[in-house]
Amino acid sequence: MRTFEEINKEQVSAFSFPAGDVLMDQELRKYRLRALHQATSLGNLERGKVRIRFVTAEGPKEVFTTIWHHSDEHVVLKGGKAIPVRSIIEVVL
Repeated sequence: MRTFEEINKEQVSAFSFPAGDVLMDQELRKYRLRALHQATSLGNLERGKVRIRFVTAEGPKEVFTTIWHHSDEHVVLKGGKAIPVRSIIEVVL
């Protein structure tokens, strides 16, 4: 089991992210996108927070925050910080 260091959303921009996608399986990538859609709706409609687990060059991290927007490339958190979708392992609703 992988251990994730919990950080706050303000720290996200301090990290470097991998160039390639951390998920090799196409089904896991589809599941990640569905979870991001749900998390974005939760954040915009109910101001609900989610746990995002992702990989950085410095090791695995997680952040508990509100997602304001996502595209195919990035997830934008409350406060304007962004995480590349390709680095996200999972979104825990």
